[in-house]
Amino acid sequence: MTSTSASALRLEEITPRNFEAATGIRVRPEQEFAVSPVMQSLAEAYVHPAGVAWPRLIVDGDRPVGFLMAFFDIDWRGDGTLLRSGLWRLNIAAQEQGRGYGRFAVESVAAEIRRRGGDQLYVTWHPGPNGPENFYLGLGFRPTGETSEGETVGVLELTPEAAPEHG
Repeated sequence: MTSTSASALRLEEITPRNFEAATGIRVRPEQEFAVSPVMQSLAEAYVHPAGVAWPRLIVDGDRPVGFLMAFFDIDWRGDGTLLRSGLWRLNIAAQEQGRGYGRFAVESVAAEIRRRGGDQLYVTWHPGPNGPENFYLGLGFRPTGETSEGETVGVLELTPEAAPEHG
C-alpha cells in the first residue's frame, strides 16, 4: 500500500481539462449504493445557485484519486431557518481507497468551512454494511439523531485551527 504525501495532494476545480478524469472516478461496486456517480454530482452542482456546491477533483501528484463535493449554506429545512455546510459527496477511486485520500478530503472541506467562518461540518451516510459509517465515525463525526432521505446525518464540530507560534 502506498502512503500519501501531503505535499503531493491537492484539490482541483473541475475544468474541461480534468472533466474526463473526474467523471472516470469509480468506487467499489459494493459501495455504489452509497454514493452517486460523479456525473450526477456535477449535474447537481450545475443546477444549484452559484456558491452552494463546491465540486473538486482530488489529485495525488498527477493521478486523479477521488472526487468530493461540498455544500455551503444550504437551506436545510427549506424555510430559511437553518443553514448548514458540509460534505455532499465523496467518491474515492476503488483502487485508491485506504490511502488517506478520504481523510484528506474531509480535512480540506473542514478547512474551507472554517475559512468561510463556519464551525460545523455536516455529512449524511447510508447505514449498513459497505457504507461509510465507520469511516465518518472514526474521523469524529457524531450522529445528530436526524435522517435525510433515509440517510444518517452526522456532524463534526470544527475547532479553530491553531495559529502558528512565534518565537
